[in-house]
Amino acid sequence: QVQLVESGGGLVQAGGSLRLSCAASGRTFSNGAMGWFRQAPGKEREFVAAIGWSGGSTSYADSVKGRFTISRDNAKNTVYLQMNSLKPEDTAVYYCAGAYTHFVPTFDKRYDYWGQGTQVTVSS
Repeated sequence: QVQLVESGGGLVQAGGSLRLSCAASGRTFSNGAMGWFRQAPGKEREFVAAIGWSGGSTSYADSVKGRFTISRDNAKNTVYLQMNSLKPEDTAVYYCAGAYTHFVPTFDKRYDYWGQGTQVTVSS
């Protein structure tokens, strides 16, 4: 099994930037897709971004396209989420997840393992 640990969350003003990291340990990391999801208080968890095993394929939620960028470094067993032009509505707990698939799933049920999450708060 793969263990995931997110970091990089925090408090930022609207218009600012943060970079989230997700470090993996355990079973092989590079053979599957990785994704970021988020959950705001009182709302369901929603897809943010995903990346294929080689990094060549990516997918984004419409709400973050053009502002967020997902990337991965398989040599470091780490996936990143660069978040720019942050808005108060981006406030949520952000979760990293991994899927044993060569596709790039956007549905959370397709993911096999999850991190504990990191809080991102964007003030207006």
